[in-house]
Amino acid sequence: MLALRVNKKSLSVRDIAKPDNAEEALVRVLVSGICNTDLEIARGYAGFNGTIGHEFVGVVEKTGERVVGEINAGCGKCELCRDGDSRHCATRTVLGIVDRDGAHAEFLQLPAVNLIRVPDSLPDEHAAFTEPLAAACGILERVPVTPDDRVAVIGDGKLGLLCGQVINLSGATTLMIGKHDTKLRIAARRGIETSTPKEAAKRTRQYDVVVEASGSASGFKLALDLVRPQGKLVLKSTFHGTTEINAARVVVDEISIVGSRCGRFAPALDLLKRNAIDVDSLISEEYPLAKGVHAMKRARTKGVLKVLLRP
Repeated sequence: MLALRVNKKSLSVRDIAKPDNAEEALVRVLVSGICNTDLEIARGYAGFNGTIGHEFVGVVEKTGERVVGEINAGCGKCELCRDGDSRHCATRTVLGIVDRDGAHAEFLQLPAVNLIRVPDSLPDEHAAFTEPLAAACGILERVPVTPDDRVAVIGDGKLGLLCGQVINLSGATTLMIGKHDTKLRIAARRGIETSTPKEAAKRTRQYDVVVEASGSASGFKLALDLVRPQGKLVLKSTFHGTTEINAARVVVDEISIVGSRCGRFAPALDLLKRNAIDVDSLISEEYPLAKGVHAMKRARTKGVLKVLLRP
C-alpha cells in the first residue's frame, strides 16, 4: 500500500506492507486531513518516524462500517484504560504521532474499541474533521465556559477557527484574534467578533478565558496580556520549539495555565451531524495520496487551511 512517511525529517510517499495485526481492526482510509501537528512532526516534533496523520474517516474491511477513530491506543489494563479513557495511558501509542503508523495511507489499524461509527448523513469530507473538532471540544472538558464568560481565541488557523466556533456555541462572548482577513471572515459569518493582534492588545486583562491556538511565542505573550487576574489560559497548540513564560505575571495575577490536547469524539460527531460547525469553509485543497509530499508543502503555504488526502 502507499503511505506518506517521515524518516529523520525526510518526507516521502512509499509502497509499504499493509498492516496485519490480527488483534486490531483493519481500516481502509477514505479521506485523511493534514494538520499542523503533521507539519511539526515533519520538522522533528516528537521524534516520530513512520507513517504520519491522525485525522481520518475510513471503512472497516471486515464489516464495511464507516468509522472515525480515537487516536490514543492504551494498554487496556491500567486504571485509566479501565475507566474508558486511554488519552493519558502511560504506555499508549498515538496514531501517526507516537509508536503507531498513521492515517496518511491506504490502510491503518486501531483497536476496535477506538472506532466510532459515522452517521450515514455525514459526508466523508466532514467526518474527517472529527478529530480536530473533538480537540476543540476538549477545551470545555478542561475549562468550564458559561454564557457569562468572555473568551478570546488567538490564532485563525484550522484549529483556532474550530475552537472559536465551539466556544461561541456555549453562549460565551467570543473574540477571534488573527492576522488573515479571509480566515477571520469565516468566524465572522458565525457571529463571532474578530480582531487583529494589534487591536486586541488594547484589551488587557479583560478575558476570563484565553485560548492560545496560534502556536507562536507572540500568541502566548498576547494571551498573558489579555487574561484577567485569576483567569485561565488554555494552551492548545503543539509545535517544535520552546516558549518563554513570564512566571511573575502568572504568579502575581494567579493565572491558571491549562493544557488541552485530545477531546472525546461523540460531541464532535454530534456537532457535525447537526451542521453546527462550518467545516466546508476550512477545506482549501484536496490531493491524491500519491501527491502527499506536495500536499504537505501546500499545507505549509500562507493562507491555506485544511488540505485533504484521498487514497
